[in-house]
Amino acid sequence: MFCIHDGHSWHDLGPIRGRSSLRKPMDPDDQAAPRDTILIRVTGPDGPGITTDLLSLLSNAGADVQDMEQVVVRRQLTLGLAITVPAGRDLVKEVLLFGYERGLEMNFEVVDATPTRHAERLVVTALAPELKPADLSVVTGAIATSGGNIDRIHRLSRFPVWSYEFLVEGAQGDKLRTDLIEVAADRRIDIAVQPHGLSRRSTRMIVMDVDSTLIRNEVIDLLAAEAGHEARSAELTAAAMAGEIDFETSLRQRVRLLAGQPEGIIEAAIVHMSLTRGARTFARTLKRLGYKVAIISGGFTHFTDHLAQRFKFDHAYANVLEIRDGRLTGEVVGDVIDAEAKARLLRQLAYIEGVPLEQIVAVGDGANDLPMLTAAGLGIAFNAKPVLAESADATVNVPYLDAILFMLGVTREEVEAADASTTPLSAERPLSKLLP
Repeated sequence: MFCIHDGHSWHDLGPIRGRSSLRKPMDPDDQAAPRDTILIRVTGPDGPGITTDLLSLLSNAGADVQDMEQVVVRRQLTLGLAITVPAGRDLVKEVLLFGYERGLEMNFEVVDATPTRHAERLVVTALAPELKPADLSVVTGAIATSGGNIDRIHRLSRFPVWSYEFLVEGAQGDKLRTDLIEVAADRRIDIAVQPHGLSRRSTRMIVMDVDSTLIRNEVIDLLAAEAGHEARSAELTAAAMAGEIDFETSLRQRVRLLAGQPEGIIEAAIVHMSLTRGARTFARTLKRLGYKVAIISGGFTHFTDHLAQRFKFDHAYANVLEIRDGRLTGEVVGDVIDAEAKARLLRQLAYIEGVPLEQIVAVGDGANDLPMLTAAGLGIAFNAKPVLAESADATVNVPYLDAILFMLGVTREEVEAADASTTPLSAERPLSKLLP
């Protein structure tokens, strides 16, 4: 079917029938002649050469392309072109014949010649184990309620989670975030709202927490288990992560449980570290993208150095356990890396690497990560305690660290293409078994 729009209604032109011109004929070589602006929409089965051949036809007809966008979904093409042609130029039959020969539907519409005015835009990312039509409906409904119009929708992944990216213009940023937070809580969807601009596209550094983020354990609890104080240490850890007690006080109390233990318990604890699912894919992809990667931990240097060496991270910071005569004293050397220290280190790293704060992404799970996430351009709460999840820019509640890549606009297909020549190792295996 071929259709043309005359500004009032659509007309079915049949297979190759239709008006031969949009206005009375004029000399197409007359550069001073007025020009019509026409929107051509092409839909149908995709194939090589369609765009090239159509552009060649338009060029030969004296048309100029003002705008063009194309998308292919399940091998079905949707192509839109805004073109200008000399008024009266006989173009319709040529384009209709082009579409007929390729089994394509060609629609025409005379449109306003004024270019679309640039507007500030936001990127909304929705992520969940499943995203059904009802889920997507409430997301798009929240966008509309906030005054936003969706300019583009792009699927980022289907595995291990579903994720979509919506490019939105005209929305009230604060209202959009508020409405989407309500949607996320009700539908159990992870949502991120970010400005669409150079800062997002040029993000160059990731700063991560370690315990319960990069790894699934709390290293102090691993040490306490080796020392026979696992239950008490776990209680203090939970209270600190929930923001119920001061982090430094909690850490020092837990370290004192280790007093007198042989330093060999550190290596024994490292053996039991277990990476978060997707951690290797996440780290590997970030390095391929050229990101600087830093880990800042309220744990201990033996563990962070081990991880930094394994993943070739650029920076690693953590507390230093005091050891004398081969035994732990139950004390920490120097100042404790607490919540404010994490934020301070992030700012120092930004200065060292020459990266603006708005181009840094911070990832954490506990209350002591909040200042760090606040200091970054994008703060992501990963399977976080409520006190952090309620304040972060974005939340990820699925158990896959590489899902954060989708919040950055990286697609699953891009990750898989980059991994095609390698054999990923299972994230379920203990880290110690991955070492030479």
